[in-house]
Amino acid sequence: MTKLKKSLITLSSVITVTLSTHAYAAWPENPITFVVGFPPGTSTDSIARILSESMSKRLGQNIIVENKPGVGGSLAVSQVTKAKPDGYTLVLSATAPMNINPHVYKSLTYDPLKDLEPIGQSTWLPYVLVMNKTKNVNSFKELINYAKKHPGDLTYASIGKGTTSHLLMEMLSKASGIEMVHVPYSGSTQSQSDVIGGNVDMTFDTVVSALPHVKTGRLNALAVSVNKRAELAPDIPTIEEQGIPNFNMGAWLGFFAPKGTSQEIIQKLHDTLNESLNDPETRKKLTALGSEVVSSESPQAFAKMVKENYETWGNLVKTAGIEKQ
Repeated sequence: MTKLKKSLITLSSVITVTLSTHAYAAWPENPITFVVGFPPGTSTDSIARILSESMSKRLGQNIIVENKPGVGGSLAVSQVTKAKPDGYTLVLSATAPMNINPHVYKSLTYDPLKDLEPIGQSTWLPYVLVMNKTKNVNSFKELINYAKKHPGDLTYASIGKGTTSHLLMEMLSKASGIEMVHVPYSGSTQSQSDVIGGNVDMTFDTVVSALPHVKTGRLNALAVSVNKRAELAPDIPTIEEQGIPNFNMGAWLGFFAPKGTSQEIIQKLHDTLNESLNDPETRKKLTALGSEVVSSESPQAFAKMVKENYETWGNLVKTAGIEKQ
């Protein structure tokens, strides 16, 4: 190889690296879109809008929140997997689309572990086990004792077969060795109403959704589903505290980009997200929604968490005997 040819190759490499570095440094040069798989006004939508405002200031670009509800949040994920991997289209997704739906729906067009670049977790929505007063059961211990003495007598509501509320109860039943009857509903409002009215005995719902009914005395709060007491309800003990080890399940939220997005952009998004999550005003707004702020140490740590949850929820789907729809 001649000296001239070697020089040209070296120069070409330098130019490529320089241009590449400049591109990453200049990003973002256009508005960014957060795609959300749930309707406006939902917790996920509200969290996306709070974070879009905070992250927009830090990135110096507008961030648009686009709602794409459908298939339990999976329609938005599918859309983002097909987007250009340039960092301008992200999805704020959750437990169901990333960990549960792939085990439940045949029609999904994405693999949550292969078709996306994890960025970082944003929040965590703890669930609480609530029960009406028709059975005179006022504590978690009393519930387990009653269920063991009367197998199949107790009923529980969920917002649908294969949903978080359903699988949490399946996990509890398996861990505690009790049997209960599942009554699926199409939404949280109706399931809560029927538990309050005494038509069904209990349900798992998010702390923020169930807490108003607990405060008015219409429902008894027996336990939270995560291994630390919820910030909004510190008086409600965890399931772990009450004798069921390794029970730490809820609904997480986090950001993903299309597969192939550069790691420089992923890292910049991760750092910007964590800066926003550490901002006192942003944290205050997120906590007011009933969510708990949880950040990832790195995109890789978030990817590990997603994979572990994918396997855990997949095993619960199998235990519940849910066949793909």
